[in-house]
Amino acid sequence: MGTKRKKLRGTVERIIKSKYSSEPEKAQIGIHGGEDLYREIRVENALTDDKGKEAQLKTGEEVDIVVEADSDATMKRPGKL
Repeated sequence: MGTKRKKLRGTVERIIKSKYSSEPEKAQIGIHGGEDLYREIRVENALTDDKGKEAQLKTGEEVDIVVEADSDATMKRPGKL
């Protein structure tokens, strides 16, 4: 069983501070080429590198967004070989 993926580019548009200390801050990312109403996503601004060190995104920086699914969750595109 493999995985299928698509990589998109985006820009960190802004960092949104939480009103409450118990809630994490969010990073708003604008997806390049996304449809008007679906161009932005917000994710928790907490990353981890390959050694387990924590990091955060910075405003204005380019990022990759990876959409990944198990092969079982995908189907062949109609009209494609």
